[in-house]
Amino acid sequence: MTQGGVVQDMVLSDNSVFGERRCPNPAYKTLLFFAWQNGQVVDSHPSLCIDFDATNVPSSVVSALQEAITCHSSGCFIAAAIMVRKTLEELCRERGATGNNLKERIQTLGNRVVLPVDLLQGLDDLRLLGNDAAHIESKEYDQVGKEEVEVGIELSKEVLKAVYQYSALLARLRGLKKTLNADEAVPLPDLGYCPAGARQPESRGARSGAKEPH
Repeated sequence: MTQGGVVQDMVLSDNSVFGERRCPNPAYKTLLFFAWQNGQVVDSHPSLCIDFDATNVPSSVVSALQEAITCHSSGCFIAAAIMVRKTLEELCRERGATGNNLKERIQTLGNRVVLPVDLLQGLDDLRLLGNDAAHIESKEYDQVGKEEVEVGIELSKEVLKAVYQYSALLARLRGLKKTLNADEAVPLPDLGYCPAGARQPESRGARSGAKEPH
C-alpha cells in the first residue's frame, strides 16, 4: 500500500509482513514482492533461488543443476529431484564413467575423480532421491519435498566444487607464489662463530696435514 506516495509494507496482526523491494543491481532493478513471517521469507515473486557458482563446470552439468534449482524455487520438488539425478548422469558422462546403470557409473566415477569418501557415498544417496522422485511410492525417503531437495542440491554443489573447482583454485593460489631466482637468493650471514653442536670448518692446512703457524 502507499502512504504519501511512498510504498509501505503491510503488517498484519500476527506480525506477518507483505511488501516489495527493488533489486539494488542496476542491471536488473527488478521489483520483488515478498511475504515475511517468523523472521524469514515464506514466499516471494520472483522466487528466491539457491545460489550456484558455475565456474569451470561444463555447460551440460550446469544446465541440469540450474534447472533443478529453478524447479526448487518454484515449489516443483519432484521435478527438482529428478533434475538432481540428471546432474549426476551428466557428471558421469562428462567424466567418461561407464556402466549399465547410474549406480555402476557412480562406482566407476570414483576411479576417475578424486572425492572424499563421504561425498562419493553421497552420490548414491542423490541417485536414490532421484529414483524416489520418479516412482509413485518413495522407497528410501519419507517424502521428496523442499528440505530433501535443498540438501540434494547443496550436496551436488559440493561434489561439483570438488571435481571442477578446487584444482583450479589451488593452481591460482600457487601461481601467486613468488619464485626466487638464484640471483635473488638471500645469503646466510657470517656469524663469526659456530653454533653449539656444529663442527668448525677445517683449514686448508689441517686437511693437507700441514701445521698451522702459531
